Amino acid sequence: MPTVPVLETDRLVLRGFRSDDLDAITEMWAMPEIVRYIGGVPMTREQSWTRLLRQIGMWSVMGFGFWVITEKATGRVIGEAGFHEMRRALTPSLEGTLETGWGLLPEFQGKGYATEALNAMWTWIGANRPDMTITCIIDPRNAASIGLAERHGFREFARSPYQGSEVVLLRRNAS
Repeated sequence: MPTVPVLETDRLVLRGFRSDDLDAITEMWAMPEIVRYIGGVPMTREQSWTRLLRQIGMWSVMGFGFWVITEKATGRVIGEAGFHEMRRALTPSLEGTLETGWGLLPEFQGKGYATEALNAMWTWIGANRPDMTITCIIDPRNAASIGLAERHGFREFARSPYQGSEVVLLRRNAS
C-alpha cells in the first residue's frame, strides 16, 4: 500500500485517513450544511465508515486520493480534500482526470483554509501527475465553491444531469 504523503501549510496538515478519524468524519458528514450541495442527505456512521474506507483505498488503487485536513495548532479534523476517480455516469465523462473535491467544517469556511489546502495539493499534483487534467463537479447553487474553483483556475466546460439534478463540470491543468 502506498504511503499517503503528508502536506503541511502554515495552518494545516493534510494527511491520510485513519480508522480513528471515523467520529470526526461522521460528525462532519452528518451536518446538513455540509451535504446541502452534495446529495442533500446527511450520512450515517455506517456511510461515513464506507467513505473513510474509500478514501484509504483510492490511494492504494490509484496512487492519489483525499487527505484529512487538520488544524496544525490543535490536530483537530476540520475537513477533507483531494483527488479521486469516481467513474461517474456523466456526459461528458470525467474518467481519466483527477476529479478534485473539498469540504470544511462550517466554522472554518471563508477563512482561507480551503485555498491553503488546495495550494498544497496543486504543488503535490504538479510534481506527481503534471500531465493530468484536474476536474470537479459542483452544484450550480454552490456559489462559494464555484468561486473558489474559479480562483484556482477552474473553468466551466459543461453542465450535466447527475443523480437527479444538474451539476457544473469544471477543469484546469495540473501545472
